[in-house]
Amino acid sequence: MISFCQFGAGRIGAIHAENIVRHPGARLAAIVDVDRDAAERLATRHGAAVGTQAGVLADPGIDAVVISSSTDTHADLVEAAARAGKAVFCEKPLDLDRRRAEACLAVVGECGVPLMVGFNRRFDPHFARLEHQLRNGRVGQVELVSITSRDPSPPPLAYVRVSGGLFRDMMIHDFDMARWLLGEEPVEIFAAASVLVDPAIGEAGDVDTAIVTLRTRAGAEGIVGDKPQRFFLERYAEAYRRELDHFVDALTRNTPPSPGGGDGVKALALADAALQSLATRRAVAL
Repeated sequence: MISFCQFGAGRIGAIHAENIVRHPGARLAAIVDVDRDAAERLATRHGAAVGTQAGVLADPGIDAVVISSSTDTHADLVEAAARAGKAVFCEKPLDLDRRRAEACLAVVGECGVPLMVGFNRRFDPHFARLEHQLRNGRVGQVELVSITSRDPSPPPLAYVRVSGGLFRDMMIHDFDMARWLLGEEPVEIFAAASVLVDPAIGEAGDVDTAIVTLRTRAGAEGIVGDKPQRFFLERYAEAYRRELDHFVDALTRNTPPSPGGGDGVKALALADAALQSLATRRAVAL
């Protein structure tokens, strides 16, 4: 039985908490959130305690942590949990700054704890079946992978201002999917983007519509599709369940979980390069 503490009691935190509780090999011991009322509501729903960061990380009864708090807390919490000897599941991205994410990954390596990054798309049954077919030659030679992601409405502006932007917050999933499905690293990226839906997003310094083309050394090109449901929470409900199952199974079997911290850094590097391409209006070599 893997005993979890979860940091974050918001929208994504509620999903992870539910998936921990439903897993027969896991238990949710504690919830930590800066909003104590939110932590208490989620903890009460699942029979968990409300804790503090220092308390849960010092507790030898806690085996692993799930980090679903705000992005600006991820790297610090990952490092603190790693130093406490806890296995770590962290929502993407590890940090908005790639050098900070790489430094965080170095701490995890020094501490020797398992780290999994929450790229849940890999665990969607449809994408997983496609990846299996690609690897086993059922589809044929891969020439082009097209991935489309859309939200039904603009996100709240308060979220836009702290999210890191479309490339690092939303399209980072597509960058990870492209790397995973293509089976090789992109060598060039070109991005074009604009504000076509909500002018307030542009005023907040972000874009709401973007197209990215990746080129790999083998020559395949992709635009960063399954037909989406209305919102990602419905579309990827099963993916969230399966990624948590994978994390618990990896800890139980003492095998490395995947995707790991290196995948998180590489997807963030693609997001950074896309922003560079957008700013320069030129393709960026990787």
